[in-house]
Amino acid sequence: MSPFFVMSLLFGLIFGQTASLCAPSEYTIHVEKRECAYCLAINTTICAGFCMTRDSNGKKLLLKSALSQNVCTYKEMQYRTALIPGCPPHTAPYYSYPVAVSCKCGKCNTDYSDCVRERVRTNYCTKPQKLCN
Repeated sequence: MSPFFVMSLLFGLIFGQTASLCAPSEYTIHVEKRECAYCLAINTTICAGFCMTRDSNGKKLLLKSALSQNVCTYKEMQYRTALIPGCPPHTAPYYSYPVAVSCKCGKCNTDYSDCVRERVRTNYCTKPQKLCN
């Protein structure tokens, strides 16, 4: 192996996280219930961005800890609750959603994240829209 390759590999392993661009990003969620008259557009923040990953093609040359497939995920979050307008009395009019306070590059935790990219975008309203901040 050439000295340049070895130095590049070490630099990437040591400073890889500093090159990541993972941060809270503005996002709008559209929420509606069949029983309610309106769709609610909620402005929140989610974690989004680029995280340094390492190609597993060199897995025979590297330690397992050096082979990471990190995603941009929540470091700190809080939940807020919004009231969906136009709901009849027998329907729970509340919707709780996460707000990203800070983000990190790490393993995807399925307890609070969808770790699979969805194929069909369904983030839109079919009813008259109300805005919630």
